[in-house]
Amino acid sequence: MTDRANVITVKNISKTYHLGEIQVRALREVSLEIRQGDFLVVTGRNGSGKSTLLYQLGLLDRPEKGEIDFNGTEVIRLSDKHRRDLRLKKIGYIFQNYALIAELTALENVMLPAMMLISPLEAKKRAVDLMEKVGLSHRINHLTKRLSGGEQQKVAIARALVNDPQLIIADEPTANLDSIAAKDVMTIFQTLNQKDGHTIVMVTHEQEETVYANRTITLHDGAIV
Repeated sequence: MTDRANVITVKNISKTYHLGEIQVRALREVSLEIRQGDFLVVTGRNGSGKSTLLYQLGLLDRPEKGEIDFNGTEVIRLSDKHRRDLRLKKIGYIFQNYALIAELTALENVMLPAMMLISPLEAKKRAVDLMEKVGLSHRINHLTKRLSGGEQQKVAIARALVNDPQLIIADEPTANLDSIAAKDVMTIFQTLNQKDGHTIVMVTHEQEETVYANRTITLHDGAIV
């Protein structure tokens, strides 16, 4: 079996939130490695630190302690600009609430991140191809607020892929979907991972969704158990 390079190496990261007089230790000395081609699912109860861990992996937040190596670069102490550039070029995000712009069409939502890096014409071509990939080529000109929840999440998946990221971060992507739409979305993730080789880290509360992953970790009170 060919060795796969690490995309992210996390060493002893900790994160504490200060809520007035109260301190909440969201992460406690967490260490893990995510390899190229992994489909890693993170499970745990509410408040266990799952989303906080994703924010660190996706460079949306910084821990107060530890190290995070992203593809050979230590990222915690990078400037905000360098972290933004890395996020735009290397990481795709899929959120529970879709995070789409309701007044734009599905195609325009997918194009947006790409237009920060390439021409509008090339961005449109990529977006059209990705909308076909997720099965929504017939909905490209519809406003996203006119789409069903499952369709909106497929648009969000296409948007996450538009800059060909090295890592896909998905925070409870099926939480607002019915069982049929959720299975459809998970099948897309499975194809992206197994056929296309995308590295995916996903948080879920749904135990049945762990079968799509090749690795699962569980957090409890901010630590991997």
